[in-house]
Amino acid sequence: MTKPVILWFRRDLRLSDQAAVRAAAENASVIPVYVLDEKTPRHRKMGAASLWWLHHSLASLDESLRQIGSRLILRRGVASDILADIAHETDASEIHALRHYEPWWRNSERTLKQQLGDGCELVLHDGNYLMPPGSVTTGSGDPYKIYTPFWKTLREYMPPAEAVRAPVSIESPADWPISDVLDDWKLLPKNPDWAGGFAKAWAPGEDGARDNIESFIDKATGYDDGRNLPSQERTSRLSPHLHFGEVSPACVWHRVSGHGQDVTTYHKELVWRDYAQNVIVQYPEYGAKNARDRFGNMPWRDFRSSTVRDEFDAWCRGQTGYPIVDAGMRELWSTGWMHNRVRMIAASFLVKHLLIDWREGEKWFWDTLVDADYASNATNWQWVAGTGIDSNMFVRIMAPLSQSEKFDAGDYIRTWVPELADLDDPYVHDPEAHGCRPDSYPAKLIGHKAARQRALQAYQKVKG
Repeated sequence: MTKPVILWFRRDLRLSDQAAVRAAAENASVIPVYVLDEKTPRHRKMGAASLWWLHHSLASLDESLRQIGSRLILRRGVASDILADIAHETDASEIHALRHYEPWWRNSERTLKQQLGDGCELVLHDGNYLMPPGSVTTGSGDPYKIYTPFWKTLREYMPPAEAVRAPVSIESPADWPISDVLDDWKLLPKNPDWAGGFAKAWAPGEDGARDNIESFIDKATGYDDGRNLPSQERTSRLSPHLHFGEVSPACVWHRVSGHGQDVTTYHKELVWRDYAQNVIVQYPEYGAKNARDRFGNMPWRDFRSSTVRDEFDAWCRGQTGYPIVDAGMRELWSTGWMHNRVRMIAASFLVKHLLIDWREGEKWFWDTLVDADYASNATNWQWVAGTGIDSNMFVRIMAPLSQSEKFDAGDYIRTWVPELADLDDPYVHDPEAHGCRPDSYPAKLIGHKAARQRALQAYQKVKG
């Protein structure tokens, strides 16, 4: 009999259009493995919301594997150590996996290659992005730092190859390694179970991803406007499915494109994922370090101050007195997700109205988003803060109240801020200014004009 091969899953929890799955299943028996590694990422281990999603996604993947004659082996510990042990135990000839670009996964891949030695080979494939990060380059061969020329070059290679169906069967090994029991990992919250809203909002797994794609197709042509209208359900809601690899971006590209519609704006959003990975390949510390060094002089308010911490907590809880910000933060806590436009408004409020370092907000999103992605999260926060290599200018300070009216967020606010549910437009956008703020709803932490002046004054330290 031929030696078995190991199929290493990480953020690629699917069987369809998965190059490592296809390669592993071609000529040998396959041992699918997922390792919950909380040590290698160090302070970047998954947040609570991501762990909730992971539990359900792994359960879905295991079910899909069992339907084609296989199963998922679960282990907890340092991924490189455990995979090397399983390879030795089973006399595996190869380990197949999709490439990952977070700095800790790149380190893990290098370590695993060294641990395997000559007896077993780590075979890495592409497939989590439209193009392999680092492969889209300028005429001189340098990686792009700015999104627009990156997009223009990458689209010349589009469309991607057609998505490939999942295998109809996978050969099982003669003997299975020992597996942990998923429930024993205790990834789901208990006492209290704060994830009740998650279950109502999401269906993790390949089937859930396919359902979201199908429900979005008819909305895709209106995405250019729809992505800015929080009161209307016109976004794809595919970000967590893409993050956990339950669907390939190539599959999404083709399904959304296949109806003769102009979906360029949505394609640009898919390409933004590639761009973010392109950034962290060049700047591995992008989640913790300003890309623009001069922002080291920025006089952020002291996070050790009780006043600053109280205001940060108010932002986290959706108690800032700015209805659209509060609606977004409460949606985040309830569902693990926040509308595209509102994410920018809420992030800008923390950075520029409260003058709190963007990294504190990034940490909160890392823990509370079901789509918390190292590259996308860091790139989006640095774009809003003005600290990124490609970013909005710091002096462009979003006005949350006017943004709320401009993008017709009234129903969105009434949904997530029940204290304001009885207020009509335009009062719901700024009840304090209209003299109808209920006693149950907080006053503004700071006025927009005063916040803007404070932020611009602080920015002088960066300019100087």
